[in-house]
Amino acid sequence: MMKKILITGGSGLVGKQITGLLGKNGYEVAWLSRNPEKYKQKSFAWDVNEQTIDPEALLWADGIIHLAGEGVADKRWTAERKKAILQSRTQSTLLLKHAIEKSNKKPEVFVSASAVGYYGFNTGDGLIDENGKTGNDFLAQVVNAWEDEVEKIAEVGIRTVLLRIGIVLDSKGGALVEMLKPPIAAPLGDGQQWMSWIAIDDLARMFLFAIENGEMKGIYNAVGPNPATNAELTKAAAKKVGKIFVGIGVPGFALKIVLGEMAQMVLGGNRVSANKILKAGFEFKYPELDEALEKIYNS
Repeated sequence: MMKKILITGGSGLVGKQITGLLGKNGYEVAWLSRNPEKYKQKSFAWDVNEQTIDPEALLWADGIIHLAGEGVADKRWTAERKKAILQSRTQSTLLLKHAIEKSNKKPEVFVSASAVGYYGFNTGDGLIDENGKTGNDFLAQVVNAWEDEVEKIAEVGIRTVLLRIGIVLDSKGGALVEMLKPPIAAPLGDGQQWMSWIAIDDLARMFLFAIENGEMKGIYNAVGPNPATNAELTKAAAKKVGKIFVGIGVPGFALKIVLGEMAQMVLGGNRVSANKILKAGFEFKYPELDEALEKIYNS
C-alpha cells in the first residue's frame, strides 16, 4: 500500500489542502522545501536553482505530488519574472527526474499539477477537451514546456498523471479573494469570458483519486463540470458575501494599464471539459457553482 507521499509546493494554498486530505486518509506526508526547518510538517531539503535534493526523500516516498512553481499572478510580468515562472516549473521537474533515475527506490506514481492555460488565453465558447491545441501565448508556452518535462518522468517507467488545473475557488486565496477585493464587485472586461472553475476540496480529492487509481495516467482537465462566465461567477460570489454587484465591467484598457501583459489572463477565458475525469470514475462533491460557494463561505 502506498502510504508515504512527497509533495513539492506543499506550503501553498492547494498543497496545504492536499496535505490535510492525505493525512485524514491515513497517508504520511512530507514536503520538499528550500527551508525544511521552517515548517512543522515533515520536510526534506531541495534547492531547484542549485539542482540539489536530499536523496533520503526519494527513499522515503511511495508517491510524489508535484505542485511547485512561482505564482503566475503574484507580480507583474517583467522579462525576469517570466523566466522565473518558466524555470521554477521546468527545472524543478528536471531535478525530480534526475533524483528518481539515481534513486534505488522509485516512486509508484508521480502526479503533477499543470494548467488549463495550456489551451491559450481565450478559446471562445467551444468546449475544450484534453486533445485541444496548445495556445501560442506566454502561459501556454510555459505549460507546454512544463508538461514536456513531466512526460519524461513517464519515460522512466513511473505511472504519471498531469492535472490541468482551472480556476481554484477558495476563500483563503486565489481568484475569489482577488475578485472580491474592490468595494463593489464587477465583471472584468465584458464579463462573458468563460471561467473553468473547481472547488479546492474537489481539486484535493482529485489528486488523491489520481494517487489511488492505478488505471489513471496521462493528462486530465482538473475543472468542475459546469464552467461559468466571469460575470456569473463574480455576481454569485458577491451575493454570497453580501457585496454589491454592478453589471458594468472594468474596461479592458484599464486592466491592461494596471496589469500589463497579465491582463490577457483575466480578459480571456476557456470553457474546459471535465468529461475525461468523470469517465475515470471521479465524483465531484461540488459540481454546481452555488454549492461550491456555499461550502467555501459558510462552512
